[in-house]
Amino acid sequence: MPELSVPVDAVVEFLVGLLNTPSPTGYYVEAIDYVREAFAALALPDLTLTTTRKGALLATWPGEQSDAPRALTAHVDTLGLMVKEIKSSGRLKVTNLGGIMWSGIEFEGVTVRTHDNRRYRGTVVPVNASVHVNRELRKTERNADTMEIRLDARVKNADDVRALGIEVGDFVFLDPRVEVTDTGFIRSRFLDDKAGVAAIYGALLTLKATGKRPAQDTTILIANYEEVGHGGSAGLPDRLAELLAVDMGAIGEGQASDEFSASICVKDSGGPYHFLMNNRLRRLAETFGIPHRMDIYPYYSSDGTAYWRAGGAARVGLIGPGVDASHSYERTHREALEHTAHLIARYLLDGETQEAATGGA
Repeated sequence: MPELSVPVDAVVEFLVGLLNTPSPTGYYVEAIDYVREAFAALALPDLTLTTTRKGALLATWPGEQSDAPRALTAHVDTLGLMVKEIKSSGRLKVTNLGGIMWSGIEFEGVTVRTHDNRRYRGTVVPVNASVHVNRELRKTERNADTMEIRLDARVKNADDVRALGIEVGDFVFLDPRVEVTDTGFIRSRFLDDKAGVAAIYGALLTLKATGKRPAQDTTILIANYEEVGHGGSAGLPDRLAELLAVDMGAIGEGQASDEFSASICVKDSGGPYHFLMNNRLRRLAETFGIPHRMDIYPYYSSDGTAYWRAGGAARVGLIGPGVDASHSYERTHREALEHTAHLIARYLLDGETQEAATGGA
């Protein structure tokens, strides 16, 4: 196996650009275009890029062999909001896209995008948001009925709002608030799962530097509907031996994952991942000295599970960089990106097929 060096600065630069590109689940065009352009710029030999009918990005890269084809998947879609109702006050009632934690987005800046791409700024606020007026504000539950969008526009009623071109069904983008610290942390909304996409990008950059192809024909699915449960359910080849899902590692009390390692998830709410895949990933991490954490995520499901539930027959594993405060203002570290990208690269270069592996490999 060749020596590998992940170009972490380039991975972080890619990630920052992707984080600043809005992509709430259902609105994918800008982010998919961003990833497509970045993958194309790598100029990897024989890498082809297409878009599925659902709008996901599909990259195919011929490997040294084709008897046990593999796939990677990560999702570019994020949490977000959509206009549900234009109130008589000129405020907007919204519905969540994915598992929004309402208390985590209180007073966050937003951009409302109209169907014809006019954009207006605003803020997520509680209904009757002044503590000098509303004595019950501190005790009020935060949910879709008690929160609204305050537009930064002179609007006094629903007609004023509609005159701006805003209508029910328009997407609302939450500000990501990306910051890269001099201590190596990246904090932002939507590291789930843009950090996973960045790790795949880093693995491709790493392989490019070696001049090597993957050991097997490889398909990469950058999905756009994971946050609502069906991103990985379509788009992957039928004749697939293995699928490696790349999604965030969940950090918290009782968890083993951290912000400085590659997390290997052996089980989530959908059940255990494939025994041989789990062992293969662990073996690769141990063999090449990649810092990693084995973990179980009880309130979590990935596109690997969506693939299986849709009838996918390949073995599935799940890895990802550790991310703190999931579905809120998240944080990871450049080391987690580096080690996850390294593990993906080692997996792609690993010539051993599972047919030849033993259960203890």
